[in-house]
Amino acid sequence: MQLGGLPVEQDVAVGAWVAEAVGRAHWSTVGSLVPPLFPAYARVLHPAYRYDGDDDVEIGWAAVAALNGTTAHPRMQWPAVTGGWEYVSEDSQPPTWDGTPAEGHLPCTVAARMAAVLARHTTTPQDCLFGRWSGFGYDADELRGAPRLPLPRARDVVLVRGGVADAVRNLAPEPSEQSANLWWPADRAWIVATDIDLMSTYVGGTEACIAELLAAPGLEAVPAEPGDRVGHADDPVNPVPPR
Repeated sequence: MQLGGLPVEQDVAVGAWVAEAVGRAHWSTVGSLVPPLFPAYARVLHPAYRYDGDDDVEIGWAAVAALNGTTAHPRMQWPAVTGGWEYVSEDSQPPTWDGTPAEGHLPCTVAARMAAVLARHTTTPQDCLFGRWSGFGYDADELRGAPRLPLPRARDVVLVRGGVADAVRNLAPEPSEQSANLWWPADRAWIVATDIDLMSTYVGGTEACIAELLAAPGLEAVPAEPGDRVGHADDPVNPVPPR
C-alpha cells in the first residue's frame, strides 16, 4: 500500500507525540497544528499567482497588501488583506494576481525550498514521516484498512515514510494534487503542518532552523507563536470584511 509512491507506515504510534501535544492546545491556534514543544516557530505564506503566458509568477502577500492599502504583518489573513471573502477561492485582482494561494496544499516549489533548509537541521534527513489527511474521498477504496494517526478535530492522517526531499511529492492520485499535511524527521528536530483549511504552513523547530527558514530566498516566511490564532477571520490588524 502506497501514497505518492511511498510506503504506508503501519506503526502510527510513531506520531503519538504529535497527537498528544496538539490535543492539549486551544483549537485554531498554531499550537493546535504544530506541537507547542519547540523553541521557535515560523509561518510560511503560500503565494498567490499572476498568469504570464505559460508561466505562473509567484506573488507575495506583502505585495497584495500594498495593492489593497492594508497592512502586511505576521498574523495577516487573506480576506482582510484583500478586502473580501470572495478572494479566498473565486475572484482575483489583476494585474497584480490571478490565482489565490493554495488552501490546504503546500505548492511543490515552496515545499522544495523549505525542504532544502530543513534537511540541514535534522540528523535523519533520509527518514521522515509524512501524513496526508485521510478525509479525501478520491482514494478511499485504495486506503481501506490503512492505519490512521488519530488527530483532534477530524484531522486523522495516513502516514508514509521517505526522505525530507519527498516533501515535494503529490500524495493524491492523478489528476488530484495534495501535499503532505504533516511531516517531520525521525529525530523530531522540527515539524511542518499544512492544515486542510488554511493558506499558510506552520513550522516548529530549533531557533537556528527557524532563523534560516525566515531568511531563506523564495519563501515569504514570518515568525509565529504557539498561541497565534490561525483562522481566516483572525487578522488582529486589518479589518475583516463581512461575509
